Amino acid sequence: MKTIDYIKNAVKTESRDFSAIGERLQSVQNQRLLHGGIGLATEAGEFLDALKKHVFYGKELDTVNLREEMGDIFWYCAIIADELEVDFKDVMERNIAKLKARYGEKFSEDKANHRDLDEERQILEN
Repeated sequence: MKTIDYIKNAVKTESRDFSAIGERLQSVQNQRLLHGGIGLATEAGEFLDALKKHVFYGKELDTVNLREEMGDIFWYCAIIADELEVDFKDVMERNIAKLKARYGEKFSEDKANHRDLDEERQILEN
């Protein structure tokens, strides 16, 4: 396949209803959630880059920087929590309840591969 053919075929699957996308971006909720989501991805990338440089390039592991990136991740999570009107405590408790439903008291590959997504969703919705 020629690269130009790939590009022509790939962009056929792009969401191109830019009017609808623009309308959705007018929502303050969507703006804040997008800001939080982009920020999470950015900070996670910075965290991983520092770890990559240690593991693959032999650079000293900078745990101060890792903690700083973790703090930035929390900051973006706070924006998301505020917009979704949730408390970290509730999110953490539901997450642990979901993990207990998935694994019981201990991780196993079998349980990871045979999840009951309906049960997990019910836990998250209640």
